[in-house]
Amino acid sequence: MNKVKPESRIQVIDRAALLLDAISRYTKPVKLKVLSADTNLHPSTAYRILHSLIDNKFVDRDAGGEYRLGQRLLQLSNRQHSEVDLRAVAMPYMEKLRDKVGETINLTIREGDVVIYLEKVTPNRMMHVQQVVGSRAPLHVTGVGKLMLGMSGEEGIRSYEQRTNLPAYTRNTFSSYDALYQECMACVERGYAFDNEEAEIDVGCIGVLLYDRSGGITAGLSLSAPIERRKDEWIADLVEAGKAISAELGYITEKNY
Repeated sequence: MNKVKPESRIQVIDRAALLLDAISRYTKPVKLKVLSADTNLHPSTAYRILHSLIDNKFVDRDAGGEYRLGQRLLQLSNRQHSEVDLRAVAMPYMEKLRDKVGETINLTIREGDVVIYLEKVTPNRMMHVQQVVGSRAPLHVTGVGKLMLGMSGEEGIRSYEQRTNLPAYTRNTFSSYDALYQECMACVERGYAFDNEEAEIDVGCIGVLLYDRSGGITAGLSLSAPIERRKDEWIADLVEAGKAISAELGYITEKNY
């Protein structure tokens, strides 16, 4: 029986991690040649590793031959947050908030340089903001993401800017380090953040962070609405819901609000 050398096994894991990190930086499925360029892996090497990851459901490949992170990673991310079911804890508060404001409420987690929409509740009306569960958005174009960046401090924001180059999605996207830094730190100071049509024109969000018993950031809670309908009076309701969910997750102080 042939034995695989330890260093060979480590190299494969390292290369798989590079590919997963590269995929996570994109909000849409990405082509093999892009992943090969991003990771400096030969296309044939990247192809073999990607298809092993597909076999293990860590990566999905669509009909166009493009790659994105698989649902297994989303499931594993959800398990790590605490002993309790994050979605089960958050859902009653999300539904109550939706019923009060009549808009879409989202539960998100961070995965690398993006936030992943873990759960949502939508109002019973024809016109509302539609977020797809499992979809991803770059940190710098969402309210929750900017709070997460702000909590990582100057070094974290600078590192994110260097990795991503802050691609612009609309005319309102923060696409320079200085502007993003100022915005993120202002969001942290307030304890809540806005997305002012930074990800999508005509859509505005308000976001807060959720904390666990250790005081660490476990998720984000946000309200999405057509920008002309968004109201500042909803901020207090969102902050209150965030505090209540955090308390159920074991967070016992208010130093982060």
